[in-house]
Amino acid sequence: MSAQKTSASRTKPVSAVGAFVGFVGFSVLAGLLVTIGVTPAIAVAGVTTTSTIGVFESLPEYIEIGDLPQRNELYAYQGGKSVHFATVYDQNREELKFDQISDNLKNAAIDGEDKRFYEHGGVDMTSLVRAGVGSLAGGLGESGGGSTLTMQLVRNIKMQQALELPTEQERLKAYNAATETSIPRKLEEMKLAIGLAKKYSKKEILTGYLNIAYFGDQTYGVQAAAQHYFNKSATDLTPAEAASILAIVQSPNTRNLASPKNYDANVARRNVILKSMLAQKHISQADYDKAVASKPADYVRLTEPTQGCKASVGDGSQFFCDYAVQVVKEMSQLGSTQKERDTAWRNGGYTIQTTLDIDANAAQKQVLNTYDNKAETALKLGAALDSVEVGTGRILTMAQNKDYSQALQSPPTSTGLNYSVDKKYGGGIGFQVGSTYKVFTLLDWLKAGHGLNETVNGTPHNTSTWQHCGEPMYSNWAPKNDSPGERGNYTVARATALSVNAAFASMAAQLDLCDIKSTAESLGVHSGDDKTELNSYPSSILGTNNIAPLTMAAAYAGIANNGTFCEPIAIDQVTNAAGKKLGGQPKQCKQVLDPSVAQTAIYAMKQTISSGTAVGAQTADGTQLFGKTGTTDDADQIWLVGSSSRVATAYWQGNTDGGKNNLRHYSNGVNGTYAGARAGVWRQAQTPMNAAYPAGPFTDPSSSALRGNSAQVPDVSGKSAADAKAALAASGFTYVDGGTQPGGGQAGTVSSTSPAAGSYVSRGGSVTVYTSDGSQATIPKVFGKDIGAARSEIEDAGFTNIAISDQYEKGGGSKECKVASTDPAITSTVSKDSPVTIKLFGTEDGKAPKDCK
Repeated sequence: MSAQKTSASRTKPVSAVGAFVGFVGFSVLAGLLVTIGVTPAIAVAGVTTTSTIGVFESLPEYIEIGDLPQRNELYAYQGGKSVHFATVYDQNREELKFDQISDNLKNAAIDGEDKRFYEHGGVDMTSLVRAGVGSLAGGLGESGGGSTLTMQLVRNIKMQQALELPTEQERLKAYNAATETSIPRKLEEMKLAIGLAKKYSKKEILTGYLNIAYFGDQTYGVQAAAQHYFNKSATDLTPAEAASILAIVQSPNTRNLASPKNYDANVARRNVILKSMLAQKHISQADYDKAVASKPADYVRLTEPTQGCKASVGDGSQFFCDYAVQVVKEMSQLGSTQKERDTAWRNGGYTIQTTLDIDANAAQKQVLNTYDNKAETALKLGAALDSVEVGTGRILTMAQNKDYSQALQSPPTSTGLNYSVDKKYGGGIGFQVGSTYKVFTLLDWLKAGHGLNETVNGTPHNTSTWQHCGEPMYSNWAPKNDSPGERGNYTVARATALSVNAAFASMAAQLDLCDIKSTAESLGVHSGDDKTELNSYPSSILGTNNIAPLTMAAAYAGIANNGTFCEPIAIDQVTNAAGKKLGGQPKQCKQVLDPSVAQTAIYAMKQTISSGTAVGAQTADGTQLFGKTGTTDDADQIWLVGSSSRVATAYWQGNTDGGKNNLRHYSNGVNGTYAGARAGVWRQAQTPMNAAYPAGPFTDPSSSALRGNSAQVPDVSGKSAADAKAALAASGFTYVDGGTQPGGGQAGTVSSTSPAAGSYVSRGGSVTVYTSDGSQATIPKVFGKDIGAARSEIEDAGFTNIAISDQYEKGGGSKECKVASTDPAITSTVSKDSPVTIKLFGTEDGKAPKDCK
């Protein structure tokens, strides 16, 4: 750097031999420069230059000042306006133009480091000779190298070029070569400085030096240094501040102003620079006296650089920031190869407009803070909320309960794992999504021409044969329902609202499992590890795949968009350091579902919120919403994914360590269990989205879409088995003999069917027919009839054990002695052997009438 020694070099013992070698080395350099006419001839005794001229001429002549690494600035939206929320850089630097740099700084640099800067051609022979003589006392080193500002700029450029190499090994080798203490390195540095002086003006060289120099504490360039140490711009610095900054360059680690322990060393060099500034008449005696009398504590206002995503503005924005940085480094706007893109990002200077809604994200973060305790000790609890704009795929929020930390050992309340995204972007492998995955069976059901009004078997049952990619798959599977009371037949719409597992197994048995998987993939669904293919075995229809919350939010946004899926995007615009707009992530949307299919699925899932498993999720603003809950077998992962016509939101909470702790059994400390608060949490998360992105109603499906290709089961009650079979076949159904059951009517006639008459069933579907054994009869409608007529009708129905009750209902008048009720009740079907008791109307006060016959 300059001839001034660092504190370390001053204390280092130097041998006489080393001093002699240093003297001879610098004599060679000086003699070489004299010989080639770089500077006025200055005789240096005992110098021979014949062999060194060839070496010098073989060295590269030019080096580019080039663009320096700068800060990358990230912007989000707040109230519809673009606002800065994060600064991310490889080196903390902000380049200034010559006129933006304080005169005090420029003078301090020249007076303190290179007094003849405006006189020499890049190499100062006077300083070089003096440094050579000085090496007798200190050896060959940076402090004794006679380096001009131009030579220091060359060294800094080469150091910077080394730091931009792709591998650590390459960087270290090149950096050591740029900084080694050797004659060849000094020769190269001098020749490049000469070339630099020929190519660039003095203004450009001085500006380049002040922008590239390292000022300690991870701070590069005078602007970053002024902001960090003084909390002000480098445009307006006092002589003391300017000299203190330039005092750092010779020994950044021991003279930086980040610690008071460095103040004395800084002041010593500062005062030398101030004395030079006074001697060069760049400051007055009064300015000098005031400056040297000041103490660093008088003007140091240490300001931590707001660097990195951890320092991003906005509660909970850190995880989105981290994701956005990774996404932008994949964009072709930064280069055609990953190496080029990494270098471009490291060089910085980019302004990145992201899609983040900073207020909505903060609101969702507060909801998670309230209901998903980041300090929970009973289990490793994670939670995330992700909102995606319908029709664009723009990611509006990415919040999670844990705080952001990239430390090797984070506290339990923090994590570096982004729960919302795939492994390649800093997430895990995703989480089992439970019944939120049922939507893809529903969609495939509708794509196959089925309807919501069709009836399917919701009683747990075993299925052994499935269709898998056009081939039969033999696999016994009998899923349980979430509640033991869930049995019988359900319409598909009701099975969706109540999330009946067995009903969806019945639906999947009529479909191809690979088609269900393909439907999910068409909506962007993929495994969180981004390598494993989605499973397509029978149980996968209930959500056994590990998927990231952002992926599920984007899929539901595609459904809300009438079946047009848009890839999620985080970057609206990239602007380079020159102010040129390079564009953002392209909007990639594709129609993957027929709109009527999407609309019909939405119609079913609206009932999930109005009368199904997500009751309590409806927002108070009345916005039309649809959704689907998801709960894994052990309730260790809990989901609710839903959408308005403008914004889809995915809510996930669960065990993050593979634990199976049942979230239905752990209190959230607010209003019940973690799982039990699901609908309320989603409602509170969606409310600000509805306010910021007002949504209209969904389009209801047609009646034919609800019905699909189904037909109504005809009423075959009372028919013979043969006639019933014929009637069902005529309607397109397959007859299944359910056997004989106790029933009324003539033995052998049909007593009931499953599904019941009037139900919608897929054409070609099975209808189970039950015939009567004739052992039962139905109590006829005898209310209000005379006792004699009633007795006769009951006997005609097949009952023989008939009695009159001695208790009477209050009646009076014309009601007396008429039938009030029967036991068993009128119209009930019971065994013909059952006793039937007739109860009559009595007097007004319920007494026995005088005469009832």
